[in-house]
Amino acid sequence: MKHKLGKRLTIRTHIWLWFMLFVLVVFVLLWGFEILFLQLFYVRTKTSDIISLADEMKELYAAGDYAEEFSELAMDNDMCIVVFDPINYSRRLYSKDVMGINCVIHGLENDSLKLIRMVKSSSDGVVCYKYRNQKTNADILVYASVLGTQDAPQGYLLLNTPLVPVYSTVSILKRQLLIICGLLLLCAVAISFAVSKRLSNPIVQVTKDAEQLAHGRYDIVFQGGGYAEADQLAQTLTYASREINRIDTMQRDLVANASHDLRTPLTMLKAYAEMIRDLSGDNPVKRQEHLQVIIEETDRLTLLVNDILDLSKLENGSMTLNREQFDIEQRLTDIVERYRGLSNVSGYTFVLKTDGAAVVNCDGGKIEQVICNLINNAMNYSGADKQIFVTQERLAEGIRISVRDTGQGMDQETVSKIFDKYYRSENYKREVVGTGLGLSIVKAILRLHDYAFGVDSTVGVGSTFWFMIHTDDIVK
Repeated sequence: MKHKLGKRLTIRTHIWLWFMLFVLVVFVLLWGFEILFLQLFYVRTKTSDIISLADEMKELYAAGDYAEEFSELAMDNDMCIVVFDPINYSRRLYSKDVMGINCVIHGLENDSLKLIRMVKSSSDGVVCYKYRNQKTNADILVYASVLGTQDAPQGYLLLNTPLVPVYSTVSILKRQLLIICGLLLLCAVAISFAVSKRLSNPIVQVTKDAEQLAHGRYDIVFQGGGYAEADQLAQTLTYASREINRIDTMQRDLVANASHDLRTPLTMLKAYAEMIRDLSGDNPVKRQEHLQVIIEETDRLTLLVNDILDLSKLENGSMTLNREQFDIEQRLTDIVERYRGLSNVSGYTFVLKTDGAAVVNCDGGKIEQVICNLINNAMNYSGADKQIFVTQERLAEGIRISVRDTGQGMDQETVSKIFDKYYRSENYKREVVGTGLGLSIVKAILRLHDYAFGVDSTVGVGSTFWFMIHTDDIVK
């Protein structure tokens, strides 16, 4: 993969090439408009100007007092003007010559009558074209138009203005453009290199850091380089590295704790199986004791594996809710009665307090698993009196189910970690029975239901674990 990627252009090269392409396009546009199309652009501009001036002169002529304004326009725009009488074409109502022999409406090669005839025969009463004076070999722009309308003409306006050759100007521009293009090329190379380096360095650095992340370094803080997109990418990768580090730590803890929990029962199974083989095979009493240990350790293994599978399904989203309607008070009563059946052996006292029947709509099996896990946890951490209090109470937010023990309680640091996988409160426990996944399963199931949950604990007093069945899941 690295070999294939190495043959591709780098982002720095891409940026430089695109920048140079932009400069090339600028050069083409400069040469095209300033050199190749300068003459055409000049003629079109002059044509547009003379048409605009003619429209202005028509308005002045219609107003009546136009001689002074016509003279100023003629001098300012290097333009000859003649206004002919609409009937007697040899009679000039106004005339201004600023071009001398080059003028085709005043000079030797006078085409005034020809222009008037062209205007009269035209569809819109306007004629405008480029003309070459054969005697002076000069290019001239000629304009002729009727004053008034063609049906009732008030006169004929004839204009002409010289078209100055731009070849000498083009030659000068070429030399200037060559110098400018050379300087622009040098500046473009320097700027494009600096810009490409500036833009690509953060990406290159992020790539190097990402390679370190791929090799297991999760403490990397990615740097963006100062512009928004790179900073956002760096922040995202930094967050991803922290999450990967967290998940990796959790995975290692899971493997370590599962391995530790599996090692003991497996060792016990092997040891007692060997004792049955070597020592107690012929002794029914001893054999029965050893077999009972094997059965208990097998049950412990089964419980651990089932908890791991349940938690995995809950966390990866593959487990779904099987909702049903049931009376939560009756379900609590059934659960507590089962535990009370063990009280003669275990010595625990279970106290149930409810505030009446309440039909809810949720996954009954999973909610029962939550309640049992909370009771098991309370049994592990209860005080010397071994009393467990289970309570159901209806609040404005919903139905609150709580399990309270009378143990040593927990500090705030322990409370913040108590729902983590395999976490056990080492400072306050008695002999703990279980896999260490019970509260993690509780958290996953309640989050799947979108129920609020938590723990209230005071050191030296005890802990109360609770969850809330919200009002949407209470059947009216």
